[in-house]
Amino acid sequence: MSGQFDLVRHDGDDRDRLTCRSCGFVAYENPKIVVGSVVAVDGGVLLCRRAIEPRRGFWTLPAGYMEMNETVEEGARREAWEEATARITLEGLLAVYSVARIGQVQLMFRAHLAEPGFAAGPESLDVQVFAWEAIPWDEIAFPTVRWALHAWREGLGHPGPPVFNPPEDARGTRPLPGAAMVGGAE
Repeated sequence: MSGQFDLVRHDGDDRDRLTCRSCGFVAYENPKIVVGSVVAVDGGVLLCRRAIEPRRGFWTLPAGYMEMNETVEEGARREAWEEATARITLEGLLAVYSVARIGQVQLMFRAHLAEPGFAAGPESLDVQVFAWEAIPWDEIAFPTVRWALHAWREGLGHPGPPVFNPPEDARGTRPLPGAAMVGGAE
């Protein structure tokens, strides 16, 4: 795989693929998987103020890209630890979101603290529990955070099957107003 790549449409394929000129290797580009959770704490939700771009300084759920050799559940628990030094127990899948404009699939879980305590990890400036009425909606980092928070709220007391993108953004193509999309993250 030392040659340059060209876009080539292979027999039986419906799109062009990056293909090495010298060896024919096809470099498939596939969506990234994001895992995270809405962590309930004393009737509120745990949010992390981002210390990294994109959307540094905005509030998000503990979530991030899956790593190789981990399950989605392990990834969600790892992200809660990395961003909020929180040990969590997952209660079930809350939502599956497609963010086609940046090639992401997001799996969000319902969760609660497995043991007391949390604090900002290296990717967070701050971590706080917000009552529903106090969530800083104008400072939410990404559309899927809003969607997941609303799905969590609607499922309180009667969690059902996972939810998906709202009908008004079925393909995940609308960023939040004023949200510059940088670096391939939502």
